[in-house]
Amino acid sequence: MERSLRALLGARESDVVTVAATARESGFVASMVLFIVGAAALVASIFFPYWELRLNAPQYPKGLFLTVFIDHIKGDIREIDGLNHYIGMRPLGAAAEIERTVAPVALTAIVLMVLALAFVHRKWFAPLAIPAMLMPLIFLADMFLWMRHYGQNLDPSAALSGAIRPFTPTILGHGTIGQFSTDARLLSGFWLATAASVLIMFGLHFRRTARIAAARNTAAA
Repeated sequence: MERSLRALLGARESDVVTVAATARESGFVASMVLFIVGAAALVASIFFPYWELRLNAPQYPKGLFLTVFIDHIKGDIREIDGLNHYIGMRPLGAAAEIERTVAPVALTAIVLMVLALAFVHRKWFAPLAIPAMLMPLIFLADMFLWMRHYGQNLDPSAALSGAIRPFTPTILGHGTIGQFSTDARLLSGFWLATAASVLIMFGLHFRRTARIAAARNTAAA
């Protein structure tokens, strides 16, 4: 396993910490476990929804729901698009098409980078953790930008365009749009990605602490 990773990632012999050597430092073991569990949480997150919006409309007493996964959306899309059409908002399916298409590939790459951190000890590999740690924030930022783009670029020729000013929909909590209201919340997929981010940050901390301890032990020997 180590030899394959070294060949794939180009790590030098002096830069690699083997599993046996890692086992001699509790901090290295802890960091490996945290990286592996963090990678597993990222993989699991793709199967769970990240975000949900409930649209409360007079004609729909039970509400209309939009559920966003990392690579697709589902819910009452046709009904919501029908209501949005009257105020000049574009169909929901046109939002974040590129992001949803590349998400599985991007997530796979991020997971492989985290696993590289777990199994190959090389100081300059630490930046590989950045995409995984920032993933929840990137998701929220992308959601906000798309919602803002949709709300601020209404079709002026729509039937009720004069009744609604351009607006930025609320991506978290309660919001109002004319006679409608929305309730948005984060779901389990997002929290799995957030947990992965936290685990990987702790993994970096333990890896650095163990590296310092190993250097001190070597110097003292």
